[in-house]
Amino acid sequence: MSELIHVETERDGPVLIVRLAYESARNALTTEMRRSLQTVLRDIEEDRSIRSIYLCGKGESFCAGGDLNMLKVASAPWAVRRRFRHLNTVLLPLMTLDRPVVCGVQGYAVGGGMGLALTADVIVAAESAKFMAGFFRLGAVPDIMTMYTLPRLIGMARARNFLFGNQTMDAKQAHDLGLAMEVVPDAELHDRGLALARKLAEGPAEVMGLAKQIMLRTFENGLDDMYLYEELGQAMAMSSAEFKEGLGALVEKRKPDFVAAAAADPVSNGLPPSISPDTAKEGRSS
Repeated sequence: MSELIHVETERDGPVLIVRLAYESARNALTTEMRRSLQTVLRDIEEDRSIRSIYLCGKGESFCAGGDLNMLKVASAPWAVRRRFRHLNTVLLPLMTLDRPVVCGVQGYAVGGGMGLALTADVIVAAESAKFMAGFFRLGAVPDIMTMYTLPRLIGMARARNFLFGNQTMDAKQAHDLGLAMEVVPDAELHDRGLALARKLAEGPAEVMGLAKQIMLRTFENGLDDMYLYEELGQAMAMSSAEFKEGLGALVEKRKPDFVAAAAADPVSNGLPPSISPDTAKEGRSS
């Protein structure tokens, strides 16, 4: 893996822990952090042994959002456009990743930091968690996909009230609105978030990733289109090693081992059996 700046990664079996690590700036989304996240996501795409992600922040806060020092000198139209073009290589791959993503939020998730958390499939909130938009205080429109995710997660009226009211949502409110799956004491956050990521990794992770990609199209498509997506998605799912293992385990009345089934599948890495992932990397870099 390439050198990472302001991001740390750690393997826990089939789970990859991705940790925002710029404590002195409350894990603000620096240029270096965004580039590191881009590198991490590319590596995840190539490593099928990673079956779920646990995204979290180091220190007392999850993420303080945009790097204010950078914004002072990079607010001209072309600079902003280039920045968002690069962000697109991080946000969309994270949101559409074909494996589950769990996010653990402690302390503040502000502006783009909140937007980053909302790209996850499941959020676990520490009791200290505070979700803040803050964009209008700065005189900026909400970004980092916030205007896409927030109305879908809590409804348009609540999203408007939250954004236009410059409100702060605490952990209990986030849970009550369904934004967070659960609230835990701060000292238990990462253990609980990692445990949930492990549980998802032990399930049919790639099939869940396929379902996620279909669900992301729910609000933009009609009944006929969604039925077609389900039909095609099911055809893919039922041809997978994960489905064969799940069905076999149900019939044989045993616990399924999706991890072993995927690992034993000769094409589980998306490559012909004669081509290893390392060889493929070398071919692409040459």
